[in-house]
Amino acid sequence: MDVAHRSGCPINLSLEVFGDRWSLIILRDMMFGGRRHFRELLTQSEEGISSNILADRLKMLLDQGMITKADDPSHKQKAIYSPTEKAIALVPVFAQLGAWGRRYTAATEELSIRAQLLEEGGPVLWNRFMSELAHVHLGRPLRRKGPTVAERLQAAYDDLRARKTKRKTT
Repeated sequence: MDVAHRSGCPINLSLEVFGDRWSLIILRDMMFGGRRHFRELLTQSEEGISSNILADRLKMLLDQGMITKADDPSHKQKAIYSPTEKAIALVPVFAQLGAWGRRYTAATEELSIRAQLLEEGGPVLWNRFMSELAHVHLGRPLRRKGPTVAERLQAAYDDLRARKTKRKTT
């Protein structure tokens, strides 16, 4: 099926694939939050997506080849969603969006720490993270030992939250 596009501009064509707010949030939650089931994506996102919007965006992302859907072997009625190579390649875009958001918006410190680490780590860290995502979601071998980028990002977030909670109670 030949799809009509507004133009052949690469920015336009990219935005036609993932340019709405929810598609990028869903991909973010899959890649940075490890959320792979519909219910997790629905209930664990800070932004509060509705179930009909989530279902629509998951279908669109599937149709665009940005994610895959597989039956969950642990539960007959559940599916597991995974980002594809095309989606994983967006890690540098997410890093740049996060850096821009930290600089020019009222982003919270807790929700900015991952973006800060990605910005500071630059392309070396982004490539490592993309390799880890390819391992988790695409079954590629992983050569590195020690804490993963995802674990480091989560640990920084958890540490910051714990320090803030401790400050509030003292």
